[in-house]
Amino acid sequence: LELYKTSCALRTLTTREPETGQLSYKMARRAVCLAAALLATGASAFTSSWTARSLAPAVRSTPKVAAMRRSPLRPQTTTSMVATDEALLSTGPGGGGLFTASNPEDRRVLPEAPNGRAQFKVVYVVLESQYQSSMTAAAKRINAGQESVCVEVVGYLLEELRDPANYERFKADVKDANIFIGSLIFVQELAEKVVEAVEPLRDQMDAVVIFPSMPEVMRMNKVGSFTMANLGQSKSIVADFMKQKKAQDGSSFEEGMLKLLRTLPKVLKYLPGDKAKDAKSFMMTFQYWLGGSPENLESMLLNLADTYVTGVVGKDLVAEADVVEPILLPDKGIWHPLAPQVFEDVTEYLAWYNAEHAPALGIDPATAPTVGLILQKSHINTKDECHYVSLIAELEARGSRVICIYSGGLDFSGPVDEFFYAAGSVSAEVDSVINLTGFALVGGPASQDHPKAIATLAKLDRPYLCAVPLVFQSFEEWEKSELGLHPIQVALQVSLPEIDGAIEPIIYGGREAATGRSVPLADRVELLAERGLKWANLRRKENKDKKLAVTVFSFPPDKGNVGTAAYLDVFNSIRAVMVQLQKEGYDVGEIPETSKEIVDMVLNDAEAKFDSPNLNVEYRMPIKEYEELCPYVKDLEENWGPAPGQLNTDGQDMLVFGKTFGNVFIGVQPTFGYEGDPMRLLFSKSASPHHGFAAYYTYLEKIFGADAVLHFGTHGSLEFMPGKQVGMAGTCYPDRLINTIPNLYYYAANNPSEATIAKRRSYSATISYLTPPAENAGLYKGLKETGELVSSYKGLRENESRGPSIVNSIIANAYVCNLDKDIDDLPAEDFDSKTMTIDERDSVVGKVYQRLMEIESRLLPCGLHTVGVPPTAEEAIATLVNIAQLDRPEDGFKGLPRLVAESINRDIDEIYRNNNNGVLADVDQLNAINTACRNAVRALVDTSTNSEGRIEEVNPLFKSVGSIFSGGSAWSKALKAEGFEVPEEALSPNFEYLEFCLKQVVADNELGALVSALDGRYIVPGPGGDPIRNPDVLPTGKNMHALDPQSIPTAAAVDCALVVVDRLLERLAADSEDGETYPESIAFTLWGTDNIKTYGESLAQVLMLLGIRPVADAIGRVNKLEVIPLEELGRPRIDVVVSCSGVFRDLFINQMALMDRAVKMAAELDEDPTKNFIRKHALEQAEEQGVSVREAATRVFSNSAGSYSANVGLAIENGGWEGEQQLQEQFVNRKGFAFNSDRPGQMDAAQDQFKSALKTVDCTFQNLDSSEISLTDVSHYYDSDPTKVVSSLRNDKKKP
Repeated sequence: LELYKTSCALRTLTTREPETGQLSYKMARRAVCLAAALLATGASAFTSSWTARSLAPAVRSTPKVAAMRRSPLRPQTTTSMVATDEALLSTGPGGGGLFTASNPEDRRVLPEAPNGRAQFKVVYVVLESQYQSSMTAAAKRINAGQESVCVEVVGYLLEELRDPANYERFKADVKDANIFIGSLIFVQELAEKVVEAVEPLRDQMDAVVIFPSMPEVMRMNKVGSFTMANLGQSKSIVADFMKQKKAQDGSSFEEGMLKLLRTLPKVLKYLPGDKAKDAKSFMMTFQYWLGGSPENLESMLLNLADTYVTGVVGKDLVAEADVVEPILLPDKGIWHPLAPQVFEDVTEYLAWYNAEHAPALGIDPATAPTVGLILQKSHINTKDECHYVSLIAELEARGSRVICIYSGGLDFSGPVDEFFYAAGSVSAEVDSVINLTGFALVGGPASQDHPKAIATLAKLDRPYLCAVPLVFQSFEEWEKSELGLHPIQVALQVSLPEIDGAIEPIIYGGREAATGRSVPLADRVELLAERGLKWANLRRKENKDKKLAVTVFSFPPDKGNVGTAAYLDVFNSIRAVMVQLQKEGYDVGEIPETSKEIVDMVLNDAEAKFDSPNLNVEYRMPIKEYEELCPYVKDLEENWGPAPGQLNTDGQDMLVFGKTFGNVFIGVQPTFGYEGDPMRLLFSKSASPHHGFAAYYTYLEKIFGADAVLHFGTHGSLEFMPGKQVGMAGTCYPDRLINTIPNLYYYAANNPSEATIAKRRSYSATISYLTPPAENAGLYKGLKETGELVSSYKGLRENESRGPSIVNSIIANAYVCNLDKDIDDLPAEDFDSKTMTIDERDSVVGKVYQRLMEIESRLLPCGLHTVGVPPTAEEAIATLVNIAQLDRPEDGFKGLPRLVAESINRDIDEIYRNNNNGVLADVDQLNAINTACRNAVRALVDTSTNSEGRIEEVNPLFKSVGSIFSGGSAWSKALKAEGFEVPEEALSPNFEYLEFCLKQVVADNELGALVSALDGRYIVPGPGGDPIRNPDVLPTGKNMHALDPQSIPTAAAVDCALVVVDRLLERLAADSEDGETYPESIAFTLWGTDNIKTYGESLAQVLMLLGIRPVADAIGRVNKLEVIPLEELGRPRIDVVVSCSGVFRDLFINQMALMDRAVKMAAELDEDPTKNFIRKHALEQAEEQGVSVREAATRVFSNSAGSYSANVGLAIENGGWEGEQQLQEQFVNRKGFAFNSDRPGQMDAAQDQFKSALKTVDCTFQNLDSSEISLTDVSHYYDSDPTKVVSSLRNDKKKP
């Protein structure tokens, strides 16, 4: 704190002596971080803010926070008997694949000299570490200052209980504990461990105190007669209060607890003391805990001991004066480390800041940007705020004002509304906001209210960053981890804030291993401060002065691929962006008349290969300049040699390709570099970007001076560069490359999985764009001729002369079109159908017709999308027809085909089945239903189509006018014209929904969102995925997010998975030699996007094959498992080998743990191996490999951390292979990293186990869920398919 004050003083020196002052100032700021680190490690040169050194060995001068108003950093001084609160240092027990290796013994406090005093023992378990130092200090204060009692205290971080040795030690400690305390125990599998250890001993302990946690943990509360045993059941007063508060104001569980805390004492004081005493004690204990300081926790422990601990209670061993009232900060307020108090009024705070603090720093309040910081109150209470102070110092060092707010609970919407606006202003006082808690804006780890958060942030309308403090790992462990951030923290503090619209999950503070104190990470704090201010300055800078770097891609790096992206007309879209920016006052130079002119100016040759002389060179960077400006250039030399290398260079200079238009630079992103060295594709881990890639981003930031970069379309290479999965370090290449530039990214709305990678690894704010609607492919040439023959047959089927002749022609054409490959029992080409009955001929024609209809109705994208251009009527019809097909029970209506089928007393499912079986009449019937549905949707769309065939605005008036004056709606008339009478009331909900969807299709905000982002405003978030299945994806122009990874698989996904698994196994059994043998093992390929779209259907299929059912915990997160008995399953348990894409690994590593736990659970069941193939193979592999069955049951694999794809497709494209065996080895080497839920902190190289598991596979399977992409559309299916590898590994070499 003193160094921070010094750095503030040095701020004024920079104006008088710029060079000397700036150097001193920077050194002082870095010293703040150093001081925090030394303080956290208990270095002897520093003491806690709560204790001051004195010459007296036992008496210390300690600060005491005045109630309510005084800042904890400006304490009054009183005298009491305490001990120093420095913690012991320890290296911990070692990692072993766990995320933390911290040692609970570092937290054990024993009385040095009991001297006959009554001794009691306290064991505590907490989710976060900030209470660690306060509890340690409180225990030492008691042991040093109390004459009649002393205490042993030992604490465990929740994550430490994964370690078997720690867990055994924990159980031993609980056995002789007097008091157990738990807080924020919200990790299901660890909550179960806590309950398992504590519940059997609950009655023998003097008190069990559980603060907000999972309900099963909360039910263990025991404070005298006070209990929460009924929590979550029908007769629970506490639960009733929670439900009431949630109904009234949407309170989360923890918010409800805090409101109960504030309300109950007012009621209890009117009750008889003997009845209210224990409830009051619990609430008082909770208040002490929330206070968090050593004084508060000292009083808490003494109060519990004096009231409940056997051997202390009733003996007057604790002086009443030593148990002081809780010392609390206001429930919410504005805090600053140098402020004289905590402010509860923004006007008072700004008056102090602008008049006193800012002038002392040389900050001009009138012109300075303002950054709003959201803090966690518990860190302020426990004096664990060093990481906050460091960021505040960095922001103010850069000339920014700060407004730092906190809330008593974890609903920050109230403080945001109250403190981020000046009194009487509707415009926010802050220019950007950084949430330093890591949590969602509304709700803690247990529950969230995303709509409330989005409404608050949309009103604020400022960039919203959510930075992440390390909770489960020390900063040393995070730095060493290839995976990066702990999976549970990714779910709670990255995925959930993203749903609020948060961006940039930058790690800025870490937990010091021995003491648990938070330590600022100096380089991360600097980066966060710089990025937060760059977002703020976008709002303050005039548009005419802003510089934008538009980046296009060349992927794959081959002829004609420069400037391409998934489903996007890139250069037409860029021109649309330039036109819009010009309207907004940006300097875009002279905009070319056509997109072709832009192509010619950037590429010179539309068919140019990347790195060819035909690309326009915008800047030649001398090697000396490159080496001076790029700080990590030496790190690239290990893989690419000294600059300039072979790519993006003419041999002398680094070349930056592109073209500048005013203040807009359109640049071509360099490629991965594989094309320059195909052998790199064989490596299991990716190495580093090449010099040309580094030079490109160095140019954007330090030479062109971009205020923002816009990556244009799905997708580039930046976010897939080597580094940690989530939680980038300064050595991770996505972080190094993008550095401080705000990153905007146009991303296809149907690809939330890879968009999420871009958000987390390259700090992008994504803006979704509409994928072109999918339309029926239709028939051509021979297929069309065959279709015409089928139509002829339907009119002449009973003609014994013409009918058989037409059937013969249909059979011959079917062979010409290779339909015999798809129709198993098609008669021979020379077969004469005259020998057939009419029903047999119908059967043959029906099967051919069914296959033709399947080909004709296959969905293909309608061209390419242009950003900001409304859809044509035909495009809208194509989208709405697909939306109308689905039943939507959650919305209370049926799909349009079902309604039409019911109008003729048919079941659409039966028609679908008969169509699939080639029943001619129903193939024809389904075609008629589809035609009728399309015409009905066309009638809806026609009411809003303009003269150019586009929909700019949906006009609902025609609907009512048509109904009143024309005897029915336009769509009911269209159905009637096709022979279907569907009641108007049955159609109404469906078409109201379709009209809503049409409005969403038209209301795109793709250009608007870009302009808002460049203005330094909030981009409204929304889900990505399939707009057919989930129209909430529309309108586009949203900051796209995935979903809460702990919410899948949903119950509906499990139901669908069960149907698919049953059908798959039935088919495989029928195809077996004896027609009834089940496969023993199935290899699964899991992709991220498909699981987002289906809410985890593929994941659920894996679990269903194992015969393991996923179960949601008490707060709705899917992280529990239960075995389905063999009797209920009705078949053997099928072994699985799961190959996860790198994207799936990054997004759903918690679900990888769920699958691994399920496999191990199945393998360890005491069942007949002939009925449990997982156990059968695990037993064989355990014997073969000399490991335990549990270790042998390794079935979940992916790439190494930070690596993506098997790169088989790229190897083939670039000729980097000599034989198929080499490609297979590449697949195994890159995909053969195992995930182990017992060691979730690392991905282990396990190629031998991968091969051992694959050699037993009988079938390979991938569940596809896409209306836009099929097997032949992208090479990734081939790239991730293990079929060839399995065939080569099997003993019989049989293709699965």
